[in-house]
Amino acid sequence: MIGSGVVFRTRSWTVLLLGLLTTASPAAFAADCPGHPDALGTSRTLVVDPREHPRIGTMQYRETLPLKDHEVVLTFDDGPLPKYSNQVLQILADECIKATFFEIGEQAKANPEGVRKLIAAGHTVGTHSMTHPLTMNRMPIEKVEAEVNGGIQWTSAAMTDPSKLAPFFRIPGLMRADAVEDYLISRGIQVWSADFPADDWRHVSPDRVYQLAIQRLEAKGKGILLLHDIQARTVAALPKIIRDLKARGYHIVHVVPATADQPATPTTPVEWLLHPPTETTPIARWPQLPNFVFAQTATLPAPGLADLNAETSHQPQLLPRRTMAQADIAATLPAPSRDLFAIPEGSVDVLLSTTLSRRAATRLAMEAEAPRAGKGKAGSIKAGKMTAQRTARATHPASKHAAQVKSTAPRPTHLATRVKKRA
Repeated sequence: MIGSGVVFRTRSWTVLLLGLLTTASPAAFAADCPGHPDALGTSRTLVVDPREHPRIGTMQYRETLPLKDHEVVLTFDDGPLPKYSNQVLQILADECIKATFFEIGEQAKANPEGVRKLIAAGHTVGTHSMTHPLTMNRMPIEKVEAEVNGGIQWTSAAMTDPSKLAPFFRIPGLMRADAVEDYLISRGIQVWSADFPADDWRHVSPDRVYQLAIQRLEAKGKGILLLHDIQARTVAALPKIIRDLKARGYHIVHVVPATADQPATPTTPVEWLLHPPTETTPIARWPQLPNFVFAQTATLPAPGLADLNAETSHQPQLLPRRTMAQADIAATLPAPSRDLFAIPEGSVDVLLSTTLSRRAATRLAMEAEAPRAGKGKAGSIKAGKMTAQRTARATHPASKHAAQVKSTAPRPTHLATRVKKRA
């Protein structure tokens, strides 16, 4: 027990020291930026294992990088393009900021020196396909493989040490698809989306790029910023973005892949959520039930189709004796004969079955009532009519309902007549 307590306290102090080293103030790192004492700097380095968290970026995925509040990761796509990429590289160097670049194979093939500059400056270099197609979500897997492999091949060929290439990949246009992601993950490559973009690929002003970057960052409080180092508007907006990040108290985090010599930064699963739930915040999604392991697998016998047959030979073990005895007696009901439903031709019932035959039914009823003694001709006719009407109402409730509806209809008001009478 004592030994385990010592080990636990030792590990706690180790984690605490690592936390202090990785969360040191930006000013301490900026002090190591020669000639730029007021530089923003890089606050800490985050080491990630692509196999443990294969998809990141809340624009498309549930998880993102395990950043603390007011921490930002800068990422740049589509380079290298010397005209603008070199300017972005210089701006970052003046602020001692480390970022992540996703390079296109064709660009790396045409400008290998730009890739080497990134590695020499200590930035992380991933890939962004070979030709930047915006249809990877609809491509056959063979073409997807060619795009991925071409980008990796030419970007790593531009490096002096190909092992410096990070297993990070961003799908062009963020046009994700399950087949593309499954292929990348099977190769141990981490799929990067983003938490918010600055829309610097659109035809907007540099000031608009700056506004979108800051507004969206402020809305989320932390995350991965998506930019492009091949745009003049990005070069113009980047210094202002960095100055505002410093004024608002944001810190820059550099992300690198885990290696055998550099293990992943210790994190918990909840840290990979953009806004982890807290004890004071109720959640609407209950946790999933675990898979139970039953100690006993015995099941009760279920009756089959044969067990439901009336013959007792099929059910000697399932039915009780009383039920089996009752099953021996065939309970049958006599079938009605056809004469039961026969209706004499020309009868009152037949005539009443249609509306057009009501007069005939009334006449027959009157004739049936005529021979009665003690009643006059008028009384007989009147009684016959009443009998026929009662019979018709009893036989045709729908006709009765229609008559009621007709009788309850509002009568027209003769306003002119009433006014004349009042006058």
